[in-house]
Amino acid sequence: MTAKELRDLSVEDLQKKEAQLKMDNFNMRIQQQLNQLEKPHRLRANRRDIARIKTILRQRELAAAK
Repeated sequence: MTAKELRDLSVEDLQKKEAQLKMDNFNMRIQQQLNQLEKPHRLRANRRDIARIKTILRQRELAAAK
């Protein structure tokens, strides 16, 4: 997901998306330990998406404080 797409979402949607990505990451780490993970590159992509979401949420928080 691109940052531009994420910026169009509301705060609630971003929080839901972050929770979903964290759960997906958890499940993929378990699959990786069991050698059942088919697409290991998705772990990195999910971590980056989570970081993007956290960055956007923080930017909105700081903008609201001003």
